[in-house]
Amino acid sequence: MKKLSTLLILLLTVMLTAKAQTQRGNFLIGAQLANIGGVFQSGNTTFSAGITPMVGFFIKDNVAVGPRVNFEYTHTSGEDYFLWGVGVFGRKYFNDPSIEFSKHSSWFFEANAGIQGVNAAGSNTNGLGLGFGPGLAYFLTPNIGLEGLLKYDLTLGFGSSTTTNQVSLNLGFQIYLHKDKAKNIIEQEKSGQ
Repeated sequence: MKKLSTLLILLLTVMLTAKAQTQRGNFLIGAQLANIGGVFQSGNTTFSAGITPMVGFFIKDNVAVGPRVNFEYTHTSGEDYFLWGVGVFGRKYFNDPSIEFSKHSSWFFEANAGIQGVNAAGSNTNGLGLGFGPGLAYFLTPNIGLEGLLKYDLTLGFGSSTTTNQVSLNLGFQIYLHKDKAKNIIEQEKSGQ
């Protein structure tokens, strides 16, 4: 328990003191919350919610890649759908002042590929999942960004339907960590300090 509280305190300190970095060697960790909402009308009820946790490593300035997973549940009148996926994503950040939304934000473009499925009772599509779309990260602090991402997802595969697609507005957050600060946290945790 002591190690967990030490790790949380160190992580909070890093988040409040370091600068948001999209430079080579740094990384991001967070999640997108997709399609939270619903329609509740007589005879036509729909509710959906999902989460996409991800970890990205900046392989060069303003370019991050890493693993991602996604889970989404949708309930419509009479049917439940489960969307799942495992794969990788890539992001390109645009820090050009001429397209800047504000001094505390950065536009980005995200693409992903992996194995994905959309399953419901009596119908399913499982196979190659592809997605892409533009987004905006707004930095509340130098290390914490709130994000909006408009994304198109396509699943090509097999099942009762060979393709499915959807457009979604995803809201989420990311924590941007400098490589040296993250390394110090890991070393301190290993040494038991």
